[in-house]
Amino acid sequence: QLQASGGGLVQAGGSLRLSCAASGRTFSSYAGAWFRQAPGKEREFVAAISWSGGSTYYADSVKGRFTISRDNAKNTVYLQMNSLKPEDTAVYYCAAGGSTRPYTASRYYTGNFYDYWGQGTLVTVSS
Repeated sequence: QLQASGGGLVQAGGSLRLSCAASGRTFSSYAGAWFRQAPGKEREFVAAISWSGGSTYYADSVKGRFTISRDNAKNTVYLQMNSLKPEDTAVYYCAAGGSTRPYTASRYYTGNFYDYWGQGTLVTVSS
């Protein structure tokens, strides 16, 4: 029900935009997020956005370089990634969960907050 796309190979310093399109149900009332998993490492939080788009959250490692946004009319969440670094290389997963209720910020950073997950898209950044 979540389809991630937009990954690929890019040189360090370059940009990519990931998309996460939802189908089968309306995800406009869910928070959206991106996580990533590099080879041999655990999955880590990247960015999240509240259902309305009014609040966004970022991992320190991507703050100032990545921007999460959403278009509820298109049932899609985006991740604009600029100034990419080799350490950004990973499979990126989108996720959706929560509701229109207010949540403490810490909830958005944890994987178990999200009920729906996409299949992942590979981002490779060459040095």
